[in-house]
Amino acid sequence: MSVAKLSASLPNSLAGFVETYRKKRGLNRSQVFEEAVRLLRSRELEAAYRQASAESDKEWENTAADGLGDEAW
Repeated sequence: MSVAKLSASLPNSLAGFVETYRKKRGLNRSQVFEEAVRLLRSRELEAAYRQASAESDKEWENTAADGLGDEAW
């Protein structure tokens, strides 16, 4: 697995949270940040899917109702 080394500066309150979380879960700092970034990515994907599902495509609705029933498949 290829990795990139990053450096981050955090306010003391967030740095303290990272340390507490790390110790409580038995993780190292990299694992804590990896988990946090995965959660951010998941949240972004969820928002994108939500937005996409809210968009209505009238052409698709017309095509989806083309008269074929379930039994035709």
